[in-house]
This record gives sequence, C-alpha cells and structure tokens, in this order.
Amino acid sequence: MQTTEKVTVAEKALEQGKGILRLTPTWVPRSFCVPGRRIKLHPDDYYVLGGERGGIDERWFSSTTPAKNGPLTGENEGLSHIVFQDEDGTETLFLLKDAVDELKGELIGDRLWNEYGAWPMYSKFFDNMGPLPHHLHHNDEQAALIGQLGKPEAYYFPPQVNNHGGDFPYTFIGIAPGTTKEQIKECLQNFTKGDNKITNYSSAYRLEPGTGWDVPPGLLHAPGSLCTYEPQKASDVFAMYQSLVNEAIIPEELLWNGTPKDRIGDYDQLMEAIDWDLNTDPQMMANRFMSPKPVSDVDEMKAKGYSEVWVCYKSDAFSAKELTVLPGATVTIKDSAAYGLIMMQGHGKLGVWNVETPALIRYGQLTNDEFFVSEKAALEGVTIVNHSTTDPIVMLKHFGPSNPDLTL
Repeated sequence: MQTTEKVTVAEKALEQGKGILRLTPTWVPRSFCVPGRRIKLHPDDYYVLGGERGGIDERWFSSTTPAKNGPLTGENEGLSHIVFQDEDGTETLFLLKDAVDELKGELIGDRLWNEYGAWPMYSKFFDNMGPLPHHLHHNDEQAALIGQLGKPEAYYFPPQVNNHGGDFPYTFIGIAPGTTKEQIKECLQNFTKGDNKITNYSSAYRLEPGTGWDVPPGLLHAPGSLCTYEPQKASDVFAMYQSLVNEAIIPEELLWNGTPKDRIGDYDQLMEAIDWDLNTDPQMMANRFMSPKPVSDVDEMKAKGYSEVWVCYKSDAFSAKELTVLPGATVTIKDSAAYGLIMMQGHGKLGVWNVETPALIRYGQLTNDEFFVSEKAALEGVTIVNHSTTDPIVMLKHFGPSNPDLTL
C-alpha cells in the first residue's frame, strides 16, 4: 500500500513564504543592565518579566542560540520562533532551531549545514542606557573548557535607533600599549575591593552612528551606550573583568563566568583568556574600526533604485549588510548565502510578505519586521517593493561564516 509522508509545519512555512520565513520578536533581559529604551518595546514592558530578571535591553535575531541568563532563564529564552499561519488563520509558532535541524541544507544551504550542522551565528540589538563593564568573550579553545564555543562579535550603530546616545556613547577597547600583565592581573585580584580600575589601562573611542567595530575573541571591551546591532558567532560565553561601572557593582560570579570549575579562583586562568597582542595593538582604530563599504558600484546601484553596503566585514565567522531601497522602487537583490534580516525603516513587500517597521511593540506581539531567507531564495533573488513615495526601506541582513560575496 502506498503511503504519503506528512508535510511538516516547517516545510509548510518554507513553502508559504517561498523560501522566506517570518520570525517573531525575541526579547532578552539582563539583570545587570538598565534598558536604553530604543528597541521599540512598549514602555510598560521593559520589566515585564519581573524585577529579579532585570530589564529587557536586547532583541535577538535569527537565533538558534539559547541565552545564558542563570537559573531564572526562561524556557527557550534567546531562541527565535517562526510564525506559520494556516488557511483558517490559525497561527503556529515553532523554533527556528528545529526548522534548521529538520530542513538542513534546504534552509541554510549545504555549505553551512555540512560544515556546522547548525545555523552558526545570530545577531541582536543591544540597548543599554549606560556602558557595560570591560569584559571579553573567550576563543574556541578557552570556551571548550566549559563546553561552549568561542565568540567573535561585531558592532554597527544604526541611525534609526540612535536618536539618543545614552549616558556614555564611548567604548573602551583593549589595553593601552605599555601596560604590563602584572598591572592587569592586579586589577583582577582587586575585583572584590570596589572599583578595580581596569579601564585606567584602556582607551575609549567615541561611537558614531552609521559605523561599527570588529571585536574578536580575547579582546577586552566595555561597550558604550549607543543602541548596537551585533552580529556574532552562535555562543553566549563571556566574563566581566571590571568590578564597578556607572556606579553599579558587578557580581564576582560574572568574573569567573567563563572559567572551568576546577580553576575558579585562579587569576592566571583569567589572564590566559586575554589575547595580549590583540589587546595592545597600537593600530587598534585602523584594525578594528569599520565604516560602511559599498557592495558594488554606487552609481549603478542608485540607478537601479537601491544602495547596499557592508557594515560588518572583518570577521570570517559572520558578516552583515545594510540594504536601502529608494522610495517607489522595486528591486531584486541576489545573495550567495542564507541570511536573517531586521527592518529598520519603511514599509512594502519582501517576496510574498508585507513588511513594515513598527514604532511600538508589546511584549508577545507579532510583527512584520523580521525574516529569515533560505539560501535558495537568496540565490534566486528577493524582490523588494517600496510602497512609500517618500520613505526609503532600510534593512539589516546578517549572514553566517565565509560569505562567498564578501571579497573586500
């Protein structure tokens, strides 16, 4: 007897979107942060998860990576969900992670699936009112000691969410050349004595909307208070090396956050996580700062009704573009890899989907501003229609490792 395989919800969703999946907003709180209130969440909802969870100051994009938020972390926290709407209007939500596991190369492309067996990056808005502590993300070797992956990341400061710079729009990066390892180790040993003054040995750079920074693993950095778009490797590993920031005490447990249990209390282990040459680079600005770079000839793109620039391009672990479609234009954009996207401005059509940029979002509300594009759909080309006669469509697109189009 002939049997018919049941079509899964993931297959139905991919077919419904013609290779483009609609995602739900993914909100993440941080107990040690004060929300900057620029990520369009309703003012009543920044502390909707309760005071002990802290305020919501992150929105994660295209994430198959769970947030590491301690024992109170919610189920599926940090994980993106797909929306599928049945013919009768019933909406079903399911994890992007599950869709990747099921559809494999059909969704993210055989190149990424065969090498990683997963979607190996995610992006986020990080939206803090003040600066973060000087901290680092471990490399693969260090992170493996606690069963995690290392984390390179990058920053881009979208103008659309940075009408206000927050309390401290400057980022400390690295360690000033001439600093000794003994001086930094002493700061770490003084972590529980109030202000350990580690940023005395760093340099701060003024942050400029429309630009960004590359942050490899092992590089100490104290992010400033601009709302930041952050593509990064699929990991949430970090350790805080500064004990007092913006008059807030950082718990000592966050100093040892990335340390194997058998080495907690060993300050030499904390020093091992620091890439010393990277941190003391005298050409930090030249090597880590990123200004946008056009993906092709500027005049040719404009004549076709759009502009596209690379905004994150110094890491092999991920990349990101900013696409602008001019008012009234219809364009078809081809890419050589799967990607996630978040709408920053405007409204219109993205393939079969209506897209829009909400001004205010309630916690739990669905939106039409975040999508995931399969490799096949990206290669065939995504048609975007700008319905406005005055307002450009602007979106940010985040890609996985070794983007074939990145040839800068």
